[in-house]
This record gives sequence, C-alpha cells and structure tokens, in this order.
Amino acid sequence: MSISDNRPEGLPPAVTAFTLRITVAPEDAGSACDLLASRAGLAKSRVKDAMCKGAVWLTGKRGGRKRLRKATAQPGPGEVLDLFYDARLLAVKPPAPRCLLDARQYSVWLKPAGLLAQGTDYGDHCSLVRQVEVHFRLKRPVLPVHRLDREAAGLMILAHTKAAAAKLSRLLQDKAIDKQYRVTVLGRLSSESGTIELPLDNKPALTRYTLAVYDPASDSSVVEVTLGTGRLHQIRRHFAMLGHPVLGDPKYGVGNKNSTGMELVAHRLAFRCPFTRKEVCVSLETQAETIIS
Repeated sequence: MSISDNRPEGLPPAVTAFTLRITVAPEDAGSACDLLASRAGLAKSRVKDAMCKGAVWLTGKRGGRKRLRKATAQPGPGEVLDLFYDARLLAVKPPAPRCLLDARQYSVWLKPAGLLAQGTDYGDHCSLVRQVEVHFRLKRPVLPVHRLDREAAGLMILAHTKAAAAKLSRLLQDKAIDKQYRVTVLGRLSSESGTIELPLDNKPALTRYTLAVYDPASDSSVVEVTLGTGRLHQIRRHFAMLGHPVLGDPKYGVGNKNSTGMELVAHRLAFRCPFTRKEVCVSLETQAETIIS
C-alpha cells in the first residue's frame, strides 16, 4: 500500500485539515473506510461521515475519478483513494435551498447565500448540487448550467438530463436567458444608467446597470444589473473598479462592510422553455412568483 499525506504531525486529526492518498496494493484487504481510518488515525464513524459528505474520491486503474460514498466499497489493486479531510468544513450545516419550479427535465432553485453552487475536493454537502440530489432522493442527475458565487443569493437553473443541460447551455450561449441581478453598492452612481466595459483577466467584460434608488442615509445605491459577458465575479469586480463596491463583499472594495452579508441577488430568470416552447419567468419579486405562458 503506497500512502502519502500532508497531515501535520502531533496534532489531533479531528481538529486539522489534511489530505491522504492511498494506492491500493494486491495484499491490502478491507473496505475503503477501513483503509482510510487505519492510516488517518480517525474513527471509522468520522471517515464514514466524510465519505457521505463527498470528501473521499476513488480513481480507477484506467483513470476516471469520482466521489466514493459507500463505506463498504472494496477498492481493487491499483486504484487510488483520496481523503480530503477538514473537520471544520464537515461540521458545517448548510443553509437550505428552495425549489421554485420543477419542470422535470430541469428545475429552478433559490440558492441562499453561503451555499456553494458545486462541491469541492473537500466535500459537497454544502453545495446546491448535492442538496438537490438529496431532495430528489438521488433519482435524478443534477447538472448545473451556470454559476452563482457562494456569497450571493439567487436563482439557479439545474438540468436533470444531458439533453436538458445541452439545450439550456445553448440558450445561455445565445443570450436567450434573461438573468437580472439586484445589487446594493456603496455611494451614489454618477448616472441613472450605464455600461461598464472594463476588461477582466485580459478579456472583454460588459456589465449594464440601471439605478433603482439611492439612499442618502446609508450612502448606498440599489441597481438593476444585466451581464453581457460572464467573467469570474464580474459584477463585484466591475463595481469595485468604479469605486462603488457591492455592500458586504468580503473580497472586493473598501469601506463596504455590511452586517447582513453581501447585497447581490440573482432575482429574475426568463426564457423560452426548450421543451414546451412556453415562456417561463421565475422571479423573487412577488413571493417567488413563477409564470409560465
């Protein structure tokens, strides 16, 4: 059994974050849980919890990497087990998302702030994708077709078939899905509406905004935003570059701390359903109203 890990020596495993890799040898016996627990110095219950929450990966002899959740699984010789253990992350209880539209081929969800869109190597129990898989009792594939920052709240579309993922991705590429964001930024914007075309990561980036209201008491502006491109953290970076950072943004801007979190919400989605050809509008404006016509 070939093993590598980066766990700090002399520290209790329960309070450390570490990775552990085991390459299974022909003489190795026992389940994946047994092998990982014995080498990591963890109780089997902790390893089982980590497996259930998506922190264990199995790579086959011919490649192909997937999360391994079944504690009794018997890995074969030449296969590789990876444990990404972080006790703090595994103890987090994620906020719950809410389904606003179930169209069978796809669904639309309200992702709360603090929930990842997808998981990481260290687990997926704090991700929208996993929460939705569990909601549907693991009977539907869950394929995200766009992203939303962990710190942001708002609407996300998830596909449940490869065909739906392809069709919805095509709508996004063709800019046929109207996505609108409501954002509160620091200060008063110099114009009622405008376009930000500052490049990001050496690529063109375009953000359009309209001022909804300015509050002099808090010196903040609520703006309606649409995107012409989809760069990483585009809204947050663009407004910070203008000197009007998003309130509560933990990464970009100065003087924009906010006790209620980041004020960026993806509040409206509108598109023509690629299966029924009906117009679909999902909005948070009127108690999560969904309109299909």
